[in-house]
Amino acid sequence: MSRMHNPAHPGEVLQDWLEGISVTDAARKLGVTRPALSRILHGHAGISADMALRLAEALGTSPELWLNMQTAWDLWQAAQRPRPHVEKLLAA
Repeated sequence: MSRMHNPAHPGEVLQDWLEGISVTDAARKLGVTRPALSRILHGHAGISADMALRLAEALGTSPELWLNMQTAWDLWQAAQRPRPHVEKLLAA
């Protein structure tokens, strides 16, 4: 596995996109609750496929942008935790 740097949580990136828009207003426009959006913005929840579609529509991005950021963050987080030894399933 290649060494990755610590990627930003997609919620941090979303904060930049929403600069000047209140969390309450953004949540209303996205059709989600304020607490749900706040959890994403503060890195306590991830971007789901549904949220990626909402963000893509609301911001003019692709859903893959948000899901790829989430996947990169999830993989980096998982790589930081100790894991048990894994053996190859198939002989090389």
